[in-house]
Order: sequence, then structure tokens, then C-alpha cells
Amino acid sequence: MRFNNLFLLFLALGISLSSCVTKKKYTALLTQLETANKDLGACGTKLNNLMNQLSACEKEKERLKGDINGNQSTLKLKDEQITDLKAQIADLKAQRDKQLTQVGDLTVLSKSANDNIRETLSQLQNKDKYIQLLQLAKTKADSINLALAVNLKSVLKDGLDDQDVDVKVDKTVVFINLSDKMLYQSGSANLTPKANDVLAKIAKIIASRPEFEVMVEGYTDNLPIKNACMDDNWDLSVKRATSVVRALQVTHKIDPNRLIAAGRGQYNTLMANDTEAGRAANRRTRIIILPKINQFYDLLNPNLVPGN
Repeated sequence: MRFNNLFLLFLALGISLSSCVTKKKYTALLTQLETANKDLGACGTKLNNLMNQLSACEKEKERLKGDINGNQSTLKLKDEQITDLKAQIADLKAQRDKQLTQVGDLTVLSKSANDNIRETLSQLQNKDKYIQLLQLAKTKADSINLALAVNLKSVLKDGLDDQDVDVKVDKTVVFINLSDKMLYQSGSANLTPKANDVLAKIAKIIASRPEFEVMVEGYTDNLPIKNACMDDNWDLSVKRATSVVRALQVTHKIDPNRLIAAGRGQYNTLMANDTEAGRAANRRTRIIILPKINQFYDLLNPNLVPGN
């Protein structure tokens, strides 16, 4: 509308100029022209402002589209998390129900266990005498083993290095560890003369304790051996144990019913086999003096406990 007015104004101005106009009309027309120019400039400024606002709106529109897309992705992720949490809740509920069932079962078992414990305690109260006899038997066995170890150390100390023989008491048995260099010829199961001297001293103590059995265990290092007589270290350890047992029976008259021979091969080591000292420590024979197995059975049988 404003542009139409300007057009009419210019048209009137042209007509006026083409004819004789008064100075007053001319001045008025110039004033109108100036006003129209100002209005035109203001319109241009307003147009620019509106264009800028339109551009800003377009940018804001794009930003909001991006936000919507991001929010949709976030919403999708949240939905997946909710689904996962629901599955976890369902699993936890199942575990809870299972644990409740187990607790119920344990309650029943606990009652049964308590009843069994009460019955066992009642039985133990009636077995006080038997328990005291067991304690006395253990004390007696400890005393016998200690006396046996002292005697063995006493008879074996003459003419032997500490490294060649070692006597120990472990619970209900006495151990005598003998080095292979003292007992056997190198790489064989043949006994040396010195071995028979040592075995004679041990046999004297063994003979004085007929209630004990004697187990002989052979041990080797991990260096392999194979010859016409032996296939490996298992063979060597067994043959060495057998040589000692045979000497105790034949030469020193120990009842063979009391003797046991066993080979342990290169296993159950005392030290690592990566040094000569370690291998020397592992090459040994162990003589174990222990109560006969039927003595343990008799000890544990309440029917064999003597009365008052």
C-alpha cells in the first residue's frame, strides 16, 4: 500500500512539474517526497530485521529438529534400559523365591541337625570314660615313641655323620631317614658293609618292640636310570627298600610279618632337584616304626574297652 502511495505521489509530482505549479505546492510535494523516502528507508530496515528474524527462526528450527532427534535416541536408550532393568528385577525375584525355598529347606535341615547334635552330645556324655582312655592311650603312645627315638639316637650316634642319619618323632610314628651314600653302592640296590652295621643297631631296637610294625620306603632323585636290572627310579626305589627289608629279615632276624617294603621313586622330595645338594637330600631311605593297624582298630572299638 505504501509503495502505491509513493507511485501516485511521483505521478502527481510529474504532472505538477509539467504544468505550472505554485512554489507552495512544490515545497509541499518535496516535503511529501522526503517523508516517503524516510518511510521507504524505515521499511527497508524493518525488512532487513524481519529477514534476520526469519533466518534466526530457521536456525532455531534446525536446532529444535536436532534436539528432537537426540531426545528420540535418548528415549529409545531409556526404553532399552527400562526393559533390561525389568528383566533384572524378574531374575532377582526368581533368585529371591529360590533362596526363600532354600531357607525353608535349611530350617528343616537345621532342626534335624540340632536333633542329631543333641543325640550326639548325649552319646558323648556316655562315652567320657572311653574318651579318657583314648587320651591316656595317646599319652602312652607319645611316651613310647619318645623313648624309642631317644634309644635310636643313642645307639646310632657312634660312627655316623649327622647328615647320614636323622631320627624324628611325628605324631604316632618314629622316622629314621638314612642317606643313600651310607646304605647303597652307587646307582644300585646293593647294601654297603656300613649299612649292615647301622641296620644291626636299628634291628636291636625293633626287636625289643614286637608291638610295632616297620615300613621301609625308598626314595631317589630325578636323574633317570635304566640298565639291565632297573627300568627307572620307581624300580630303583623299590629294590632299595626291598634290600633293607631282606637284610632286616635274613641277617638281623626281624619277623617278616612286621616288615613292609615300599618305593616312592623320585617323588615326595625334601628339596628341589636342581642342585647336587638337593638331589643328595632326596636320595634316601626312610624306616618308619609304627603301631600295628589292628591296635588302632582295637583302640576305636568301645566294646573292647575294659570295665572298672
